[in-house]
Amino acid sequence: QVQLVESGGGSVQAGGSLRLSCTASGYTTNRACMGWFRQAPGKAREAVARILSGDGRTWYPGSVQGRFTISQGNPKNTLYLQVNNLQPEDTAMYYCAAEIRTWFACSSLTSPASFSYWGQGTQVTVSS
Repeated sequence: QVQLVESGGGSVQAGGSLRLSCTASGYTTNRACMGWFRQAPGKAREAVARILSGDGRTWYPGSVQGRFTISQGNPKNTLYLQVNNLQPEDTAMYYCAAEIRTWFACSSLTSPASFSYWGQGTQVTVSS
């Protein structure tokens, strides 16, 4: 079965940086849509970055464009999210997600419901 395990969260001051990691296992295809989502208390889960595995194309919402960078390691079962210039409004639980069946639609997979597999999350807390 597919498993995703995140790490790298923590507490930082505004302006700081973190590198979140996600290790994926349990699937052999090199075609998947991988993403990072976040959820703040009382708010809906939102996508902050997506990457088409095996292709490398990435997508970001405007709120994090230029500050967040999604990438894959080698082997490609490791996913990263570099988060720079963190602000208090970035405080949230950050989740790694994967979609294998409809990977080809990665450019439009912005809803959490579009992803089949999820990690447990890693907490990011930013103080002012």
